[in-house]
Amino acid sequence: MAYRLKTATALIGALVLAMAVPAHAEKIFVSNEQDNTVSVIDGDSLEVVDTINVSRRPRAMALSNDKKYLFVAGGDDEAVDMIDIATHELVQTLSSGPDPEVIRVDPNRPYIYISNEDDNIVTVIDYEKRTRVTEIPVGVEPEGIGISPDGRWVVNTTETTNMAHFIDTEEMRVTQNVLVDARPRHAEFKHDGSEVWVSSEIGATVSVIDMDKFEIKHTINFDVPGVTRESVQAVGVELSSDGKRAYVALGPSNRVAVVDQETYEVLDYVLVGQRVWHLALDTAEKRLFTTNGVSGDVTVIDVETNEPQVSIPVGRFPWGVIVVE
Repeated sequence: MAYRLKTATALIGALVLAMAVPAHAEKIFVSNEQDNTVSVIDGDSLEVVDTINVSRRPRAMALSNDKKYLFVAGGDDEAVDMIDIATHELVQTLSSGPDPEVIRVDPNRPYIYISNEDDNIVTVIDYEKRTRVTEIPVGVEPEGIGISPDGRWVVNTTETTNMAHFIDTEEMRVTQNVLVDARPRHAEFKHDGSEVWVSSEIGATVSVIDMDKFEIKHTINFDVPGVTRESVQAVGVELSSDGKRAYVALGPSNRVAVVDQETYEVLDYVLVGQRVWHLALDTAEKRLFTTNGVSGDVTVIDVETNEPQVSIPVGRFPWGVIVVE
């Protein structure tokens, strides 16, 4: 009888422990720019469980609307690879135009928008038909691509022109241009579509653009204590869906800035790996994953405490990161 009681107590204890530990049925995909691979991290163990060979110099990634495919931009092969999320197998390689860097998927149509850095265009591809839809002229050295939640606007940032170009997706042409700080890298829409945040690497700022007026309503500056001004380079941006927090990767400063989305106040700087490039929240928005190019790892941050929890070694020069449930 005592044995049965002890066994039952142990089972109850194990069940309570299992319920107390949050489950993360997620995969975290990380593009490794110099290894020509994508690392797959298990959301539970936080370990690399697979490595996918892709086109040369992989950078930005995006998901198909049905979350069946991962798209990976291969800059040196002028390609976008389609990867099956379930099997990690290469399905097809699409011709992307010269030097694809950043890609985004239209939420309403099977279209991929691609910044072609060497050609000063944004290429649009129908990934279901595997055909090119159109090419849209933009400024010099197109880099970042952002798309509004309703799919009406695509924003392309151009590093040399120092502009955010607003593409009307119904007309497939640039209809608005906004001058921002030096070398704009990333464009990220708020989840309600009211603003787009554009980071500028050399300017070390984020320009918050009002989508009603197509004007900058606020400029966020970063000043990391003990870090030289030239090391503070704003790159990746991630915005929480509740409209409360924003996270900005600050490059060689090895910091992620935590920003209040409503007041634009910088609340904290979190120390991560070397040359933090891009970042992504998990589906529950409890953890933030950052790619650290020089140290070749991913830092996992607890967003409730703003504390780094673990560093995960991946390939050489990790660039992009995306979380899939």
